[in-house]
Amino acid sequence: MPHDSSPAPEPVALTLSVPPRPARGLVEGLVRPTSADPGVEMLDMGLDEEAISEFLVRIVHGDSGFVARAASGERAVAAIAATVAALIGEDIRAALAAPDLDFLTGLKPPAVEAFRDVLLAIETDDVAAVTAALSVLGG
Repeated sequence: MPHDSSPAPEPVALTLSVPPRPARGLVEGLVRPTSADPGVEMLDMGLDEEAISEFLVRIVHGDSGFVARAASGERAVAAIAATVAALIGEDIRAALAAPDLDFLTGLKPPAVEAFRDVLLAIETDDVAAVTAALSVLGG
């Protein structure tokens, strides 16, 4: 009996899908040099707490993200903390004044992805200093 005369095996079901994208860290690749046109709405972290809070409340309930401009690492950390606070309905002003680093570094991957879908980048004139300051958040 030839080898190819055996009955055909049952079909095997395969699921074809796009592989999940690798999880991004909270701050990995977040900092970039200041650009003339960020391509999306921009939040100047030099504004007062009221203006920042109003912007964040509006933007986190929208369909697009934003770019923050920060002159220092301290303001970049504040931008991250305030954005997360806005996303979860916490006190934005408190997050701006005293970012909870333990809470931020403990965010689970789905929360980090939600955050990164809103805060698309932090632009600064001093990329090295801001990136170094954000290293406390694991990046």
